[in-house]
Amino acid sequence: MAAVSTLATVSALLKLMFIPTYRSTDFEVHRNWLAITHSLPISKWYVEKTSEWTLDYPPLFAWFEWLMSQVACYVDPGMLLVSNLNYASNATVIFQRVSVILTDFVFYYAINEFQKLQLFEANTKYGKSYNAITYLIPILLIFNIGLFIVDHIHFQYNGILFGVMLLSIVRILQDKSLEGAFWFSVLLNMKHIYIYIAPPYFVYLLRTYCFQRDRPVSFSTFSKTNFVNLASVVLVVFGLSFGPFVYHHQLGQVMSRLFPFKRGLVHAYWAPNVWALYNGVDKFLTVLGLKTCLLQAEAVPAASMTGGMVQEYSHVVLPSIAPLVTMILTALGMVPALYMLWELKSPLAFVRAIILCAFTSFLFGWHVHEKAILMIIIPLTLLVKYSREDAKLFLILSTTGYFSLFPLLFTPFENLLKVLLFLQATIFSFLAIKSLFSDKVKETSSPTAFLAQSLDTLRLPLLSLVESAYLWGLAALGIFNSGLPLRLFGSDLFTRLPFLPLLLTSVYCAVGVVYCWLQFYRLFLCEKFCPKNHDDTNSLTAEDSATFISRKKRR
Repeated sequence: MAAVSTLATVSALLKLMFIPTYRSTDFEVHRNWLAITHSLPISKWYVEKTSEWTLDYPPLFAWFEWLMSQVACYVDPGMLLVSNLNYASNATVIFQRVSVILTDFVFYYAINEFQKLQLFEANTKYGKSYNAITYLIPILLIFNIGLFIVDHIHFQYNGILFGVMLLSIVRILQDKSLEGAFWFSVLLNMKHIYIYIAPPYFVYLLRTYCFQRDRPVSFSTFSKTNFVNLASVVLVVFGLSFGPFVYHHQLGQVMSRLFPFKRGLVHAYWAPNVWALYNGVDKFLTVLGLKTCLLQAEAVPAASMTGGMVQEYSHVVLPSIAPLVTMILTALGMVPALYMLWELKSPLAFVRAIILCAFTSFLFGWHVHEKAILMIIIPLTLLVKYSREDAKLFLILSTTGYFSLFPLLFTPFENLLKVLLFLQATIFSFLAIKSLFSDKVKETSSPTAFLAQSLDTLRLPLLSLVESAYLWGLAALGIFNSGLPLRLFGSDLFTRLPFLPLLLTSVYCAVGVVYCWLQFYRLFLCEKFCPKNHDDTNSLTAEDSATFISRKKRR
């Protein structure tokens, strides 16, 4: 797959240019984890707390850090001392930055595997002249600017994690159920946030691998052998991951690090979800209550939920939300998607269910990070060619989601860089996806035709006028948040309310994310209750995948 390799190489070279850019506290987090796993015995990994950035990822990620530390010791041993807090020598910076770039090749490999399915379907259904279009998804994935911002500027290792996730999805699309389950088990043991999408894996593999896919569910169609094989794969991975800590009687300590419910409903910067809207309403009602004297100033905590700290806060007017409430809402929000998956039992339904469960967890989960929006955008990218509706929702969600990541970068140079990255990604996505679908405007002879045509010039490809207006609003919000309009009028609003730009970004983006969730749910429900003929350029069918595999074997 020379094309994917070329794209991957270009991407890696481009990321090398980001080495000197701003880096967040996550850089020190991962340096500290390198030091912990290299310098201390296993029994101390999840107990060590010299730094405030304690190890709080599952064991396989800890082993991943340990593996990298075996190379790091030859680069700069100083980075592997637990006592060297905030250590950032030039060698350390280069090593950690390059390690992210190199581990991204797991992501590229998974994209390459997905591309093999795409090329097979394109050649068999549309002929070789269709091949050029099939490179759209690899381009959108490899040059995902969300990953550029989060991993290669802000600093994290999401590329390798999304690579394992995509690889598990591809293997299941290829009807390699056990291998798909293996890779997803590895993923869960590298970062537990992927438990968000565990229910679709459980439902789909149970229905299509443990039961006979094309027959009604009954005891006679249940394969005990397949069930044991599947359970064995999962248990072996979890056993190897957690076994050493069970041996050292530290399972409870590990779990307390993985699920710290004392961190509060929202992060320091609110993720654009339901709780951002909920908090926004609470803040509005609080201000209104103070203005109308319905609330006493002494009864209102200073900078409640807007102090930029990770801790528990109470709402002032609305009822405070407990972790159990978020868990119940998340579970209820997933039920329709899982029911549809059980009924449809198709690869397309599997991908849709993954997206919806990630969506629902992002919207209703406890202490959700804004970066988790990528868990929705990346699998949704696989469907951009399936139908016009999928493409439209991808455009809205990716544009909104990438914009919601802007607060992660706030230094002058990175402010310019993130805007340039955002513009190139958004413009390319709209132009490339527009070429896949006809987007003709209906002629009108009404007296308001001139006005309608004038307004239509603002309509973005595939989107309605209202949807387009919402995305144009992001540009207006970005200009306002820059502070330039306020400086022109001599206002010190942001000095008095420093959290206001973050609040506005979270709340405004939350509207778009909730809208996409509702529309995508409607689209999924239509798969069963009002099916229609899609522009099936990427069918994701098990039959095609199986045929592809058999042809490769014959070669």
